Amino acid sequence: MVQIMESWFLADVPSLERYFGGNFRSASLTNRESIEDVPKKDVLDQLRMASRDSQKGTYDKGRHSFALLAQIDPQKVIGRSPFAKRLIDTLKSYLIPA
Repeated sequence: MVQIMESWFLADVPSLERYFGGNFRSASLTNRESIEDVPKKDVLDQLRMASRDSQKGTYDKGRHSFALLAQIDPQKVIGRSPFAKRLIDTLKSYLIPA
C-alpha cells in the first residue's frame, strides 16, 4: 500500500512539471515502476529537491498537495499503484448506474 499520497505524484511527472513550472528538476524523482515501494521520507525528499528552484518554490504539503492531487492523471496512478487501482475499482463498485 502507498505510504503517503505524495507517492501518487511520482506517477505523473508531466503534471508536476506543469504545476511547478520552470526549474523543476524531474530527474530528482525516482522512476521506480512501483511507487508503492518508495519510502515516505524518500518521496518527500525527492519532491523537495525537484521543486526547490521552481516557480512555485519548494514542495510543501499544506501549500501544494491538494492542488497537485487535483491535477494528476488517475490512469497514470492506477498504472503504477496496484492499491490505487484496487481503491478506484472498489469505489466504482458502489456507484449506482444512472
